[in-house]
Amino acid sequence: MRDKALRDKPWIFRTYAGHSTAAASNALYRKNLSKGQTGLSVAFDLPTQTGYDSDHALAKGEVGKVGVPISHIGDMRMLFDGIPLHEMNTSMTINATAAWLLALYVALADEQGVARQTLQGTTQNDIIKEYLSRGTYVFPPAPSMRLTKDVILFTTKEMPKWNPMNVCSYHLQEAGATSVQELAFALATAIGVLDAVKASGQCAPEEFGEVVGRISFFVNAGLRFITEVCKLRAFTELWDEITRERYGVTDAKQRLFRYGVQVNSLGLTEQQPENNVARILIEMLAVTLSKGARARAVQLPAWNEALGLPRPWDQQWSLRMQQILAYETDLLEYGDVFEGSPAIAAKVAELKQAAKEELAQIEKMGGTVVAVEQGYLKQQLVESNSRRVEAIERGEQIVVGVNRFVETEASPLADAAEAVVTVSPEAESGQIERLAAWRDARDVKAVAVALEGLRKAAKTGGNIMPPSIACAKAGVTTGEWGFALRAAFGEYRAPTGVGTAMRNDAEGLDDIRAEVDRVSKKLGRRLKFLVGKPGLDGHSNGAEQIAARARDAGMEVVYDGIRLTAEAIVAAAAEKRVHVVGLSILSGSHMPLVQDVVARMKKAGLDDVPVVVGGIIPPQDASVLKSAGVAEVYTPKDFELNRIMSDLVRIVEGAAETAK
Repeated sequence: MRDKALRDKPWIFRTYAGHSTAAASNALYRKNLSKGQTGLSVAFDLPTQTGYDSDHALAKGEVGKVGVPISHIGDMRMLFDGIPLHEMNTSMTINATAAWLLALYVALADEQGVARQTLQGTTQNDIIKEYLSRGTYVFPPAPSMRLTKDVILFTTKEMPKWNPMNVCSYHLQEAGATSVQELAFALATAIGVLDAVKASGQCAPEEFGEVVGRISFFVNAGLRFITEVCKLRAFTELWDEITRERYGVTDAKQRLFRYGVQVNSLGLTEQQPENNVARILIEMLAVTLSKGARARAVQLPAWNEALGLPRPWDQQWSLRMQQILAYETDLLEYGDVFEGSPAIAAKVAELKQAAKEELAQIEKMGGTVVAVEQGYLKQQLVESNSRRVEAIERGEQIVVGVNRFVETEASPLADAAEAVVTVSPEAESGQIERLAAWRDARDVKAVAVALEGLRKAAKTGGNIMPPSIACAKAGVTTGEWGFALRAAFGEYRAPTGVGTAMRNDAEGLDDIRAEVDRVSKKLGRRLKFLVGKPGLDGHSNGAEQIAARARDAGMEVVYDGIRLTAEAIVAAAAEKRVHVVGLSILSGSHMPLVQDVVARMKKAGLDDVPVVVGGIIPPQDASVLKSAGVAEVYTPKDFELNRIMSDLVRIVEGAAETAK
C-alpha cells in the first residue's frame, strides 16, 4: 500500500571503479561522489589482488589495467585523499589479500584519527568463489578460510559497522552457474565460513549472532527477470531458515539477507553494444522491485564493458539509471508488489527445493572446501556454462544482435574515437618508480620487525589482522606481505574443471571431428592444442570453454589452468609437441604478454607453431598482433566455438603444409 510518509530510503549507489594509479582513481572517485554516488566500490589491479608488488616479474603488463595498484599505505593515502573515511561506505573487491587491504584501510583511518568503530563498508573476502570463477586465489583453501575467519573475528570486535565478508554469487553466475547453483554454492560457502568461525572457539556464543548479522552477500542478476526476482526471494528465505535452524540465531535483524549487487556482465555484447543499456536496466529492476528482497547497494556495469574499460561518462549513465528509478518513480512508496503472486511463490518454492538438494550433496561430500578440492564445484560450473554457450550457438537461447536480429546500423557510440579508457604504459613505469622511492625512504628495521610479527602470527595461528596493521604502518609492501604468507601457507593451483573425457552428448561436432581425424592422419599423430593463460588474469571462462570444445571435437588438449608465465607456456608447447597454441587474456594486458610468448617461441625454435589469441582486444591491437605473427584473434563477438574449432584445424593444416 502506498504511503509517502513511509517511503523507503534508496539503496547505496555505487560504480565499480579504479585504474591506472591511486591518484587517477582518487580523481575519479571524487568526481563520481560529486554526481550523487553514495558509496565507493574499489577495483584493485591483478598484482594487488594476488599479492605481488607492481615491480614483480608476474606483474609486468598488468599494473593498473583492471583496477588500481596499491603497493603500500602511501598508495592508500593517495587513493582516499580528500575523502573522509568516517563518512564513506567503502566496498573493496578483494579476496586472497583482503586482510592486507583492510589492514591498510584501518591503518589509514588510525592515521587520520578516525575511530575504527565508525568505519562502514565491505571487504568481499570470499575466497571460495576465487577457486571457481575469478581466479585471484593465492593460498590453499584451508589457510585461506583461516584468513577469512580472522577478518570476521577482528571486525566483529573492532569494526562493528563493517561487513567482513560478501559471500559472492556474482562471479558464480558469470562462470555459468544456474540459479540453483548460484543459490546453493553461495549458501554452502557461507555455511563453511560460519562453521569455521564456530569451530575455532575464538567467538563467544553470545557474539555469534553478531558475526552472522555482519555477513553480507554480493549477487548477480541476469536477464531472466522473473527467475532472478524469485532467486533473490529464495535467497532471503533460505538464509533466514539456515541462520535460525542451523545456528540458532533468534534476532530477526541478524538473520536478514543483506546483499549488494552488480548485474550481469556475462550477457553484455560486443555486437550492437547499445543494447546493453536495456539489459542493464532490466537486470537492475530484478534486484530493486521486490521490497522484501531488495538490494542494499547496487553497482551497474557500463554499456561498453564488452569493448574495454568504461569512461567516466559511461559510468555516469549507469549511475543516472539508479537515480532515476529511486527518485523519479514511486517505487519506494509501496510495499512488495510481488507478495501474494501464485506464480512467484511456486517458482520460489521450486528454487528453494532444488537448492536444498544441492546443499545436501555438498554437505555429504564434507562441505564446500572439500567440494572445491575435489573439483566438484568447478566441474559443475564448466558443464553449466558449456550448455549455455551451446544453446546460444544453436539459437535456442536468443541474444539480440548476436544470434538474432543481427542487421544493424553503425553505432555512433561504439565507433566514436576513444570509446573506452586506455591505460597508458607510463602508469606502470610511474608506479614502479614510486614504489622504489617508497622502499628507499622507509625504516628498514621497522619493516623487518613488523614482518617477523606477521610470520609469527601465521605460524602460531594468531589473528592475522593486528600484525598486518602493524606491517601497514611500518611501510611493508603488498608483495612483502604476500610472500611472508606464501612462505607460511604455500601456494595453490585449483582444479581446472576441464576433464579429459570427450562428452558424448555434445551436438553438431560430427563434421569437425571428421576434419580433426583427417588432419591428424596427415600430421602422423593426434592434433594437439595448448590453451594457455599468461599473466595474472584469472577469468578462465573462455579458456575453459575453448579447451572443453576442442576436447569434444577430438583434439588432444593441454590446459593447466590460470596464471602461467610465458616461459611455462613455451616450455609446455615444446615438451608436449603441440601443433597450435591458444592464449586467453581478458585483463587488457594482451599486447605485452602475447608479444612475450611469441618472441620466446621463436627463440625456442617453435616459430612454426601457430599462435591464436582470445580476449577483449580492440581492432587496432588485433592488427598489431597479427603483424607480430599471431595467426588469428578472437573477441567476445566470436561466440560460435565450432567455427573457431574449424579455424584451428585449418590453421594447423596450413602451418604443416608451409613447413614441408
